[in-house]
Amino acid sequence: MKISILGSTGSIGTQTLEIVRDHPDEFEVAAITGNKNTNLLEAQAREFRPSLVCVADEDCARELKLRLADTGIKVLGGKDSIIEAAAMPEAETVVVSVVGMAGIEPTIAAIKSRKRVALANKETLVAAGNIIKQCEAEYGKCIIPVDSEHSAIFQSMLGMSDKKEIKRILLTASGGEFFGKKREDLVNITPQQALHNPNWDMGAKVTIDSSTLVNKGLETIEAKWLFDIQVDDIKVLIHRQSVVHSAVEFTDNAVIAQLGAPDMRLPIQFALTYPNRLSIPGNELDLFKYGSLTFDEPDTETFYALELARQAGRCGGGEGSTLATVFNSADEAAVEMFMKGKLSYLGITDAIAEAMARHKSIVNPTLDDIYAADKEAREIVKSKF
Repeated sequence: MKISILGSTGSIGTQTLEIVRDHPDEFEVAAITGNKNTNLLEAQAREFRPSLVCVADEDCARELKLRLADTGIKVLGGKDSIIEAAAMPEAETVVVSVVGMAGIEPTIAAIKSRKRVALANKETLVAAGNIIKQCEAEYGKCIIPVDSEHSAIFQSMLGMSDKKEIKRILLTASGGEFFGKKREDLVNITPQQALHNPNWDMGAKVTIDSSTLVNKGLETIEAKWLFDIQVDDIKVLIHRQSVVHSAVEFTDNAVIAQLGAPDMRLPIQFALTYPNRLSIPGNELDLFKYGSLTFDEPDTETFYALELARQAGRCGGGEGSTLATVFNSADEAAVEMFMKGKLSYLGITDAIAEAMARHKSIVNPTLDDIYAADKEAREIVKSKF
């Protein structure tokens, strides 16, 4: 199978390449893309020999082109080059692991090119779920989720004959670093304290979002679009061990869950190989090690971002709205300010709430509406400083 990896220098991208390295007879890399990390892109290009390397930053692309001049590998620069990598004819599967709103148009291009899309970019469905679903209706359903929770839901639904059999989705969360804390305990939290997760090794933004429950809010909206289900039929459970990655409860009250050790290689690889499975070396699940598995209700008073996300996910019903974009974009801007020491930890969710309150939402938005809402939300957050 030939694959294009959009965002090959990030956490998901590098782990995807680990899978290719472990199964050289199964996978071939057609294209890799990045933003500015030319050192890692060069190393990846020399090891995996893709026919195309794309760099969003044009200055970095020019530098990388010179570095790879001896290889014959084509190097392109600019944001449009990422879209070209998503649609290149040679690739059968596209892993979308770019960060932020930049994932939307490459995902659309991959769908229109009838690729399998291994989607690891939350913003694509959170902000543009209505547009993505319209594309899938026209070109064929092709998205396989890479998030561990959504992969678990996807796997738990295998064998289901009709989506009417679903009663609700049980979406699990580790609870992040500050589980059990109250607002008064979080007043002086620093970025260094927030950049830790008890179970998962993730990027900085996702780790902080996990601690605020923003990440689980984004995943709730994402699940709405992936599985065509109402937000109010998605229940979040705090599961500290991160062994049950999520579950589906059916109308006969049966619950089917997917379990595994915390290891992102599993959902990444399954998105590539579905409906088949391949071996993964190491990190087997040893239930005796855990002894017991616990589940708790989320504290939505302290971590009220989850309720804000549910509000955004409900808005517009099945057509969606720009309120979900505002939730996501305000969080991105607020986390950036927090990392720079310009906003308190508690201020992240407060900033999201203010941006949502000031926004006049548009139902069934166009891409222009979505980008305008993204810009508005960021400006509202940044205007506070």
